[in-house]
Amino acid sequence: MTEETQGTQGQAARQVRVVLVDDHRMFRTGVQAEIGETSRTGVEVVGEAADVDQAVTVVTATRPDVVLLDVHLPGGGGVEVLRRCAPLMGDADHPVRFLALSVSDAAEDVIGVIRGGARGYVTKTITGPDLVDSVFRVADGDAVFSPRLAGFVLDAFASTDAPPVDEDLDRLTQREREVLRLIARGYAYKEIAKQLFISVKTVESHVSAVLRKLQLSNRHELTRWATARRLV
Repeated sequence: MTEETQGTQGQAARQVRVVLVDDHRMFRTGVQAEIGETSRTGVEVVGEAADVDQAVTVVTATRPDVVLLDVHLPGGGGVEVLRRCAPLMGDADHPVRFLALSVSDAAEDVIGVIRGGARGYVTKTITGPDLVDSVFRVADGDAVFSPRLAGFVLDAFASTDAPPVDEDLDRLTQREREVLRLIARGYAYKEIAKQLFISVKTVESHVSAVLRKLQLSNRHELTRWATARRLV
């Protein structure tokens, strides 16, 4: 018997209860199909949620071992879920642990959720077997990161030169940060709307909110602001 086979059987012999939090139903369905066959993977998906309020309700009701958490969610983003679930993470008898699973590999997203209490961060390019392994490791209390993302965390928490928390950026919601980043990269409103699955009018509202909160006048100033903070 190979070491890999032994490891797989060892995982299947125990069970980790998981909640999936992502605002795209098809993605949740795909993850469920990939990792949710309990007899094969040892992972039992006990709940799903599509926004912050649903996530807090489901996590509180099910008390899973691990929450697979998207960073960008309606209602305040993954950071808001972590904030509202902080008492569950601190439960000495059965701590609920969070693993961020996101398409974003932006440093501020990674650092934001780790500061919020997540035990790790992997991108959606991860394979099914690697995701199962990450779930088990987080359930055991380990910290798990996609290789490139670990550097962001080391820079933020280990380096004496790490930048302080940006109070201006903290004023923005997760969705506003997404729109800010895309505007700074030169995307048109229609392109942003298509990428984020929102209307052009909603994009315009987010841009207006960002300009107001940051006290900027136009998208050119916004682009300079984002570039100076390495958000692009």
